[in-house]
Amino acid sequence: MKFKYFKFPLKRYSPLFGSVILKPIIPVRIAHREESIDYAVLIDSGADFCIFDGEIGEHLGLDVKSGRQERFGGIEDSQGAIAYLHEIILEIGGHEFSIIAGFSYDIAKHGFGILGQKGFFDKFVVKFDLPKEEIDLKLR
Repeated sequence: MKFKYFKFPLKRYSPLFGSVILKPIIPVRIAHREESIDYAVLIDSGADFCIFDGEIGEHLGLDVKSGRQERFGGIEDSQGAIAYLHEIILEIGGHEFSIIAGFSYDIAKHGFGILGQKGFFDKFVVKFDLPKEEIDLKLR
């Protein structure tokens, strides 16, 4: 299945990016029990696992902070941030997977969830084609 890169308009022209920067952001649905939510997520090959905003977990009816804690890096300081792990259903392009994902209150200001190695890259072969502005996902 193919997705288009998300285009972010830049406030001012950049010699490197021009007037738009492209990001591999795709739509997914996250579900737990009877609740679900559509969410925009960044495909991040450097992320160890999938991480979503803590408020998304609350919307799904999770007691977010009751999940097993996992530290992750790449956000703000060298100490890392904390995610709380829960089992959820992740739906991408009509395909559903039960995965363990982290929910963190530390990523809220970044605006997007993150699809990482466990829970995403272990389910799909991912091809990034920046010149065509496409992301191609194939089920494993």
